[in-house]
Amino acid sequence: MTVFVLVPGAWHGPWAWDRVTPLLQQAGAHTVTPALTLDGDTGLHRHADEVAAVLDALADRSADDVVLVGHSYAGLVVRQAADLRPHLVTQVVLVDGWAGGDGSSLFDLTPDSFVTAMRTAAEARGGGTTVPAPPPGAYGITDPADAAWLADRLTPQPLRTFTEPTRLTGAVDKIPGTGIYCRPLTYPFNRFADELGYRSIPLDGPHNVMLSDPEALARLLLQVADHRDYGNEKPGH
Repeated sequence: MTVFVLVPGAWHGPWAWDRVTPLLQQAGAHTVTPALTLDGDTGLHRHADEVAAVLDALADRSADDVVLVGHSYAGLVVRQAADLRPHLVTQVVLVDGWAGGDGSSLFDLTPDSFVTAMRTAAEARGGGTTVPAPPPGAYGITDPADAAWLADRLTPQPLRTFTEPTRLTGAVDKIPGTGIYCRPLTYPFNRFADELGYRSIPLDGPHNVMLSDPEALARLLLQVADHRDYGNEKPGH
């Protein structure tokens, strides 16, 4: 049985996958949607440890193929979690995901304008430690009903999650990986995947494609889960 561990991006919670999980389950897959701690001065390392704990729990349940999926900021989270538990992850999938090598923080990967905007927002409205959520339009969500649904659920994000550098040993790079990037591009998510040696797959839609077109994303995730012809194959596969 394939298990999809779906990790939400910044300002989001497990609810971000609510429209995707039923479709994956209908196809016979199991889904897990971890809730990352967003209280206080939480950082990237704590989030990676939380996802690693989920992987440990799945190992205790003798899960078969585990596909670890990270959206946006969570691209960094899932790669570090997979690096901590490489023997428990069959594939890593980034959905418009930020990703880099050892020592890279999200702010290291983003344009200076993004860094300035986040720090300014944190100082002005987040007490210097949290970043208030951008409006739904920042995620490409323009449908009024979807925008209202999203706005009601977004929560502030700890600034430290953007500044803390990734810790990687290189173990994650032996796990097959795919980067799904949304078009039109908002940031060079295709390049991040290419530089890691991941297969890059385009998907037409906004950054929050799981909200605007969950059917297309679920279909692509299922196709990726069935694929084994990777250049960076995990040993034993």
